[in-house]
Amino acid sequence: MKAKVNLHFYAKSTKANSKGQFPIYVRLTVNGIRTEYSTKKFIEPNRWLSEVGKMKGTTEEARSINSYLDLIKSKVLDIQMELIHKNQELSIDNFKELLFGSDEKQRMLVPIFQDHNNKIKELVGKEYAHGTLERYTTSLKHTIEFLEWKYNVSDIEISKINHAFITDYEFYLRSVRNCSNNTAVKYIKNFSKIIKICLANDWLEKNPFANYKAKVKEVERVYLTEEEVQNIIEKDLKNHRLSHVRDIFLFSCFTGLAYIDVKNLTKSHISIGIDGEKWIFTHRQKTESASKIPILPVTQMIIDKYENHPQCVGENKLLPILSNQKMNAYLKEIAGVCKIDKELTFHIARHTFATTVTLTNGVPIESVSKMLGHKNLRTTQHYAKVLDRKVSEDMQILRNKFSNYLNSKNDSSATGT
Repeated sequence: MKAKVNLHFYAKSTKANSKGQFPIYVRLTVNGIRTEYSTKKFIEPNRWLSEVGKMKGTTEEARSINSYLDLIKSKVLDIQMELIHKNQELSIDNFKELLFGSDEKQRMLVPIFQDHNNKIKELVGKEYAHGTLERYTTSLKHTIEFLEWKYNVSDIEISKINHAFITDYEFYLRSVRNCSNNTAVKYIKNFSKIIKICLANDWLEKNPFANYKAKVKEVERVYLTEEEVQNIIEKDLKNHRLSHVRDIFLFSCFTGLAYIDVKNLTKSHISIGIDGEKWIFTHRQKTESASKIPILPVTQMIIDKYENHPQCVGENKLLPILSNQKMNAYLKEIAGVCKIDKELTFHIARHTFATTVTLTNGVPIESVSKMLGHKNLRTTQHYAKVLDRKVSEDMQILRNKFSNYLNSKNDSSATGT
């Protein structure tokens, strides 16, 4: 029955509020196993006596806070005596049950996750895209299936989520679900947001992700070469639907806009830019960042072609676009007809704009980044890494420069000058 019980109060600097005040935390240790929780009291850092775990001074506030801390000490001592009297084990779990009551035991993972998803659902179209809701819905589904696979339960107390839980979940995603590295990392990242919610609400004492590391592997982005783009442009497509899809795909190739951003375009998104020419002014749905794109001749031809299309007129759309699923299905047919040995999807158009249309033709990476609506230049730099042709052309200029220099030196030596 003997057990070592220690109680310690401290001001937690990592949880400072907007006023710079630190919350006072309780650290209860029983036989080397500890639990921490907030007293919900805040204090100015310079007014805390860490040596004795009290607030300095004799003000009314100091007396009030110190009395409250004394009450917590008394409560812990009373629980210790109660457990001894009942001949129950002095364990951290028994202390927590008597300290916090049944609420602590009922804080379950799935309802917290579902509440998060419900809030996203309410904000779809305002702060979140529908795809974000789909990702978190799938993440919750995978989490529930993992709980059944690993623990044979449909839910779990969040207090039981630790480092081993995270690594086991990652293993499940990679092995049972057969997820690729990047897909597994993204699902774990989604799960980490739920853990952050728990930490922010002081429902968890320790971050299970503290010693966890996972890295997204850089994937070489597929794009079309200049010859492949030209092949698609010039191909005589007899099928009207294929021709229609080809036009919308090419529009994205020469604007860099993603599927959803093309779908959301209206005539009002076209205006006169700083150079007096027509530009597209829009915001990416994914990041809400601005995209300002000058309209190239190919782009304008496609806009003009569909100006009076019934769907454009009736729905106030710039272009008549099919569902993403149908677009990708027809693009596979187009790839076959044009003998392009790549899995053609609509998003490849955006990669093609970044590489073949802009960077390869000498457009500065800063300008490309701005048109793509990237918030970080490093995102755009991923495209620059695959431009072997551009590297070859740049080095050819340098090669010619040195050749001319050497030739002039040789000529000087031959004439004795």
